[in-house]
Amino acid sequence: MAEFYDCSDAGTRTTALDAAAAAIGRGELVLLPTDTVYGVAADAFTPAAVGRLLAAKNRGRAMPVPVLIGEASTLAGLVLQTPETATRLAQEFWPGGLTLVLEHAPSLAWDLGDAEGTVAVRLPGDELTRDLLRRTGPLAVSSANRSGRPAATTAQEADMQLGAHAAVVLDGGPRTGSAASTIVDCTGPVPRVLRVGAVPVERLQQVVPEITD
Repeated sequence: MAEFYDCSDAGTRTTALDAAAAAIGRGELVLLPTDTVYGVAADAFTPAAVGRLLAAKNRGRAMPVPVLIGEASTLAGLVLQTPETATRLAQEFWPGGLTLVLEHAPSLAWDLGDAEGTVAVRLPGDELTRDLLRRTGPLAVSSANRSGRPAATTAQEADMQLGAHAAVVLDGGPRTGSAASTIVDCTGPVPRVLRVGAVPVERLQQVVPEITD
């Protein structure tokens, strides 16, 4: 059974972050809030931990796990290059509900699924999770639900679905909506929307008019 922490209390928050960071370091899973929905997190650089995440969700390798980062500057160390359009999108919508798909740096030793040389990266707006990311480094994070079931918008819902597979649950309060992040593929000559979510296409096109959906 996962350890459950109410992070609205300042004292508990520090203890909770310590416990979550330690669990990640041991290759275990953590349930945490993002600015969109609750997620299940694993160390992005521990393939066995990512494998446990996929198994917990009953999800195959065909849908690679996205990566969350704690600071925008971390992106440069994860990708081969950052196209100018991706930079514009990140500057406008990070932290927030936008995931960018880019070619990952070939030197990185990770296995996020059948990503074919790409990685989906996001800087979340939730301060609790960003505090954890600053302690752990990049985390592989997917929505905290079994595949085919609704995304969890509270820690309790996340715990009900995946708590048996996690070591720690961080309760950051309910999420106001159930929309996942918008995903934009920036690996081609023209950015392309792969999934419409928290950021509407119209807002993306205000920043990058050539983006397609």
